[in-house]
Amino acid sequence: MKLLKSISALAAGVGLSVGALSPLHAADDTVKVGVLHSLSGTMAISETSLRDVLLFAFDEINAKGGVLGKKIEPVVVDGASNWPLFAEKAKQLLEVDKVAVVFGCWTSVSRKSVLPVFEKDNGLLFYPVQYEGEEMSKNIFYTAEAVNQQAIPAVDYLLEDGRKKFYLIGTDYVYPQTTNLVLLEYLLSKGVPIENIGGGLRKDEAGKVISAGKYTPFGHTDYQQIVAEIKQFAATGDACVINTINGDSNVPFFKELAGAGLTAADCPVASLSLSEDEFRSLPAKDLVGQLGCWAYFMSIDSPANAKFKSDFFAWLKTSTVPGIEKENRVTCSPMVLSYDGVYLWKAAVEKAGSFDVDKVREVLESGKITFEGPNGLNTVEKNHHTKKNVYIGETKADGQFKIVEEFKQVYPEPFLKGTFGKN
Repeated sequence: MKLLKSISALAAGVGLSVGALSPLHAADDTVKVGVLHSLSGTMAISETSLRDVLLFAFDEINAKGGVLGKKIEPVVVDGASNWPLFAEKAKQLLEVDKVAVVFGCWTSVSRKSVLPVFEKDNGLLFYPVQYEGEEMSKNIFYTAEAVNQQAIPAVDYLLEDGRKKFYLIGTDYVYPQTTNLVLLEYLLSKGVPIENIGGGLRKDEAGKVISAGKYTPFGHTDYQQIVAEIKQFAATGDACVINTINGDSNVPFFKELAGAGLTAADCPVASLSLSEDEFRSLPAKDLVGQLGCWAYFMSIDSPANAKFKSDFFAWLKTSTVPGIEKENRVTCSPMVLSYDGVYLWKAAVEKAGSFDVDKVREVLESGKITFEGPNGLNTVEKNHHTKKNVYIGETKADGQFKIVEEFKQVYPEPFLKGTFGKN
């Protein structure tokens, strides 16, 4: 196992597949599992930590005997923030490395890219990051927050706080675009007039709204004009921002926001893709009071979370993964939902008595697979999503979140578009 661990660590560090370095098929006493995240490019700021927590979970499970008596052999590949490459890597994992399951993807565009591969090869993907819904593949289990488990609770919190104007901003791809169309319907259903929804509307030739909000490309860095627009929108004192910017573009956005003197008291920003991990790169002291809504915060005060954090940080100190960051590490919701996914898969495999995808899927769809994780109880529902707790938090100067509201065991509803009435 020592040799195996060193090979896995090398692969994790340089973005190679263990399968490319070793025999194609797992040994009798191991089972191969795939890790498919961006370890380079604009999404590396978020996804590298998910690789780390997955490798931690595998080592934790292996130390206790593995799964069905087999040690987990990770095969780590780098999607490199390149969506067509994600599909190529998924094909490699399923067809060459013959992995039993894959844990991976952050952006919806990467998930959309690999979905046809998983469906063609009948693979199994656990997806851990909040997303727009409107999808349910038999080959994907979504431990992520659905829109009703993140965006809707965040909007409800802001409405209860007296906010009357909502500026929508995001990265230009499927998750922000779809989520904001759902939110547009929801805000209108709550009596928010359309002129109070900022960022702009785009309509087709028939007059139907096909886009709501302001969008920038991945890796965008110049937010001066947009922040000036937000400042003007917020001048009435009753506005807020719903932020679905992904990746490292959040750094210049929030730096521009702080530089413009816009505080959470003036115009709170509720971010749906910004956690403790990304806050490590931000001017947190200038962003006190900004909001997040996730299924986990590092500040959750529970014995299970304390043990998870302690064990993970101890693992980091002894990790041999080349280049792994060991200092100033934090935990966050996508990390914990990745961790939960590994244990939910393990529980399903053990109940099925097999690694066979069809048998594991049947068990997962039974609605009886649960895992008590750092974020509380997680239950896989028949719709391939998980029921779990949801939390609203305010950022503090140290980049942590103070939990200000908790929603217990929120059932996942991935198909919300069109359910709140028409524009």
